[in-house]
Amino acid sequence: MEHNIYSEVTPEIIRLAKLNEQADMIATELFTKFDVKRGLRDLNGKGVLAGLTRISDVRANRMVDGVQIPIHGDLFYRGYNVKDLVSGFTKDNRFGFEEVTYLLLFDKLPNQKELEDFQNLLAFYRNLPTNFVRDIIMKAPSKDMMNTLARSVLTLYSYDDRADDTSLPNVLRQCLQLISLFPLLSIYGYQAYSYYHDGKSLYIHSPQPELSAAENILHILRPDSAYTPLEARILDIALVLHMEHGGGNNSTFTTHVVTSSLTDTYSVIAAAIGSLKGPRHGGANIKVVQMFEDMKREVYDWTDEEEVSVYLTKLLNKDAFDHAGLIYGVGHAVYSKSDPRAVIFKSFVEKLSVEKGLQREFELYSLVERLAPEVIAKERQIYKGVSINVDFYSGFVYHMLELPMELYTPIFAMARISGWSAHRMEELANNGKIIRPAYKPIGMDHPYMDISSRS
Repeated sequence: MEHNIYSEVTPEIIRLAKLNEQADMIATELFTKFDVKRGLRDLNGKGVLAGLTRISDVRANRMVDGVQIPIHGDLFYRGYNVKDLVSGFTKDNRFGFEEVTYLLLFDKLPNQKELEDFQNLLAFYRNLPTNFVRDIIMKAPSKDMMNTLARSVLTLYSYDDRADDTSLPNVLRQCLQLISLFPLLSIYGYQAYSYYHDGKSLYIHSPQPELSAAENILHILRPDSAYTPLEARILDIALVLHMEHGGGNNSTFTTHVVTSSLTDTYSVIAAAIGSLKGPRHGGANIKVVQMFEDMKREVYDWTDEEEVSVYLTKLLNKDAFDHAGLIYGVGHAVYSKSDPRAVIFKSFVEKLSVEKGLQREFELYSLVERLAPEVIAKERQIYKGVSINVDFYSGFVYHMLELPMELYTPIFAMARISGWSAHRMEELANNGKIIRPAYKPIGMDHPYMDISSRS
């Protein structure tokens, strides 16, 4: 491989990095002394109130006699329980992503005509500028599709004659375009990388206006554009469950923070993408799949509860998989007794596992779902209950859909762009102040020294 001086970490850089680390380290006890909410969370894990929103509500506890009691989680979009939304459109054999996007943006469930008009509008915007694929996506493809997505979003700024206009109608137009284009930007980016770096055939399928977002994702991605109705339905449900999760999650809070500076939509969404890319946020489902692949190699009998428990204990003790001491897909910053998204997802996941002939794998996932909280309770002192989260099954679903792992997090972004758009509009509509929290300086003052006097 050709030597790349731009990627080399030299001994001098290592020395300077250690110097930087020494300069920046802050004693843990100082955060307690000054009552700093690290991560904008209390010591008990409760988030610091930083804003108000009408868009969604994450409910994981209730107040009883002045004490917060953990409950099974619920997620509400604009006052509607997500369980009811999913039940409603699946019962009627409809796709839900477009319908729920309309709800998040406009605070009402659309009637039949409003939904059809909205679907047609999204289909109209599902076209990239002329030569964008050739000139932007096909050149210098990145190995990380989230970086490709962010770069493409930022480049779209150059194609927009009203890029810096932050009036609500213009921002809504930009958001609807991005909602429509995210699948194309992500999948075309993957196809380019797969072609140039992996030597695979190049497929650039055009989206079909009559298809839903979920159907178009599978149509654009697969060489033969073929998919089953169940595959498309379950991917659609995955998009709905991932599209919004309150204003406090990292990428949505990023959306509020950057929007508050009154910068352009493309910069805001690119910042949100950068946040979602992180393994502490959007990249977790990849870790779940990798963890289970390791488990399937290490555990001889997938039905043996004791053998599976031993493996899970090894995970916690940093003796298995990536030695991080984590059981991926288990636990959540907000939910304790259950994550409603995982509960909703599970029944559909089981149906797909039957269609794919992967019931054994599903049974292993179900066993880990039951055993992991027990193992964690034995090994760790926890302040609240612990259960699986939505990432636990979403990675398995993407694996069964034969989606490339490079697109797991971009699919999260294809869903969450709807929530980001709603929150950007909400921040602009309220014309709030620029978000600027306080940091307490704890360094010491020093008199200036001439360079000849410095050691």
